[in-house]
Amino acid sequence: MEGKEYGGHVVVLPYPSQGHINPLLQFAKRLSSKGVKATLATTHYTVNSISAANIGVEPISDGFDQGGFAQAQNEDLYLKSFKANGSRTLSELIKKYQNTSSPVNCVVYDSFLPWALDVAREHDIHAASFFTNSATVCAIFCRIHYGMLALPVKMEDTPLLVPGLPPLNFPDLPSFLKAPESYPAYLAMKLSQYSNLERTDWIFANTFEGLEGEAAKGISELWPGKLIGPMVPSAYLDGRMEGDKGYGASLWKPLSHECIKWLETKPPESVVYVSFGSMVSLSAKQMEEIAWGLKASNFHFLWVVKESESSKLPEGFIDSTKDQKGLIVTWCNQLEMLAHRAIGCFVTHCGWNSTLEGLSLGLPMIGVPQWSDQLTNAKFIEEIWGVGFRAKEDEKGIVSREELVLCLKEAMEEERSKEIRKNASKWKELAKKAVSEGGSSDKCIDEFVEHLKCTNKRGEGKNLNGHF
Repeated sequence: MEGKEYGGHVVVLPYPSQGHINPLLQFAKRLSSKGVKATLATTHYTVNSISAANIGVEPISDGFDQGGFAQAQNEDLYLKSFKANGSRTLSELIKKYQNTSSPVNCVVYDSFLPWALDVAREHDIHAASFFTNSATVCAIFCRIHYGMLALPVKMEDTPLLVPGLPPLNFPDLPSFLKAPESYPAYLAMKLSQYSNLERTDWIFANTFEGLEGEAAKGISELWPGKLIGPMVPSAYLDGRMEGDKGYGASLWKPLSHECIKWLETKPPESVVYVSFGSMVSLSAKQMEEIAWGLKASNFHFLWVVKESESSKLPEGFIDSTKDQKGLIVTWCNQLEMLAHRAIGCFVTHCGWNSTLEGLSLGLPMIGVPQWSDQLTNAKFIEEIWGVGFRAKEDEKGIVSREELVLCLKEAMEEERSKEIRKNASKWKELAKKAVSEGGSSDKCIDEFVEHLKCTNKRGEGKNLNGHF
């Protein structure tokens, strides 16, 4: 790449967890494919887990270089350390490129890290905040930040009526709204995303017009987000980026070859893929119910169970799956699995990345949400987009084995499965259209790229947001 002329140089800064690295790294790849030099800045602990063609990767410090968040073991301590050390080392990274042929002229930062905006301002360069959750959830938390919605939201306050959103009942609300005291550091982080947005140059959201245009419009005066998603590797959508079959980041070792080999022996749309993402930790009781529910459903299943969760599996369960009905693995390339013809349904925690992947690949989904925005995403999966079901919990908050079997049979076999598959195919096409040439998301990215190519410093040229 030596000697290549670039249209701007963007440093992309994700929060260092799998669910945040993936969409920001994908955005970096999209920018690179349009002639922008893109450098991903990530923590020392995660830097060696990232390998993506045409993307530079540089380390910055969160103050816990040997073990990241696990070394800190405290959310508040970690976030304060990351702000102090990250600000300093991000500034050093920008200076490193100052007198080169491609100086940094923009920082695209994870909205969880608003201090990056201050660093960009110190260097008089552009800044863009990137939101990794839905526009719907942004609309809710932005209203809380501006005092338009008070916490906690009680049962008698529902349904919650928010412009641009469907009525939200109590079970549909992000968990922080109902119990703000449950995770105070995370709630503070969610709200800090909006703390200095009026000073940033762009706001990006990993969603698309056809999916959440109304939600974005309803909050646009306070949160003028540009919808640039879904940030899913190109091979599964528009196919314009050669060889782009994976995100290029994995904090765990995937066992994809073993999974594909097993899937190849199964009939089309016969396998249930089950994964609860990188952060969710289920109770032993919930693990037990899912295990025996999968067994009782009589469908083939591929279940991703992290090593830290494997001790919660019922005794004898793994042995009982060795009749080729089920395969349990510690990690795999989720997109590769979801795209396989053998997969017929996706049982998910409804994290936003997984939700977008299920929609982009046209799969029926069963939601088993646990916390935060997962509860809201599950409502949309069932009631708004019509691509699956939210499994109902019992009075103890557990999805029973019987409930899981019922949902799986509805999604895979019963009459309603035809309508669900039809809806899933529709959203798949709309996702593809959004990122294809001339699509709504593609146009937003092109506007951003054109502005970067024309200006090196802030104040040169017109601000495309038109709000600041």
